Amino acid sequence: MVTVVGVRFKKAGKVYYFNPGALDIEIGDKVIVETSRGVEYGEVVTGPKDVRDEDIITPLKDVMRKATSEDEAIVKNNAAEALEAESIAIEKIEKHGLDMKLVDVEYTFDKSKLIFYFTADGRVDFRELVKDLASVFHTRIELRQIGVRDEAKMLGGIGPCGRCICCSTFLGEFDPVSIKMAKQQNLSLNPVKISGLCGRLMCCLKYESESYEDNLVDYPNVGDRVITPYGEGTVIAVYKPKETIQVQIDEGKEIMEFPAEEVDIEEV
Repeated sequence: MVTVVGVRFKKAGKVYYFNPGALDIEIGDKVIVETSRGVEYGEVVTGPKDVRDEDIITPLKDVMRKATSEDEAIVKNNAAEALEAESIAIEKIEKHGLDMKLVDVEYTFDKSKLIFYFTADGRVDFRELVKDLASVFHTRIELRQIGVRDEAKMLGGIGPCGRCICCSTFLGEFDPVSIKMAKQQNLSLNPVKISGLCGRLMCCLKYESESYEDNLVDYPNVGDRVITPYGEGTVIAVYKPKETIQVQIDEGKEIMEFPAEEVDIEEV
């Protein structure tokens, strides 16, 4: 067994695991760790826990130390300098005539690398841009192309539900979302209504999909003929979370809602 702590570097970012060693670390502590990108500043979001050796992605790096007030000052200064770098980078992109949109800029904690995140419709030859930026900032430059979902996560915004979008508030990673999930939940297939700010299917379609899949075989489809306590009829709607079925009764054409167990599919 190995003791690990989970560290997040951005709000709603992915959680990475590190070895706390002899340090007394708790959830909410700010720490300095070494990553593949360099030395980074992050927040502990998962307290010390024991995991099996085979569940660890090696090499497991150590937490270097707890962050100090001086470290927090460095983080704020890096953020301010990254904003300045963003303005310069936008000018350089226009100068080189590149078809790309700059989304975010960040320094690693030790300023060993300056990372530019951008979106573009296709591949971009930014070799000359990298040389230009390196001559200005005198540090390692990395240009990272991201997708539209990652762009929405970085920029944030308000979803159609009136709340801040999930990806920028609590979703650490993106789950696959399909149009099948919308169909199972009897949602409108109008792309405008089921798409998020990124233009892709909304992440929240995934939240209830498992419960719909679990009950998929237990319910008739809309349009099926069924037998109810009030006679035969046609299924108008199926409400799987409520476990009810709405039926239009043949006699009187009245629309009634029944518990699923009270409705039987009519044999042909």
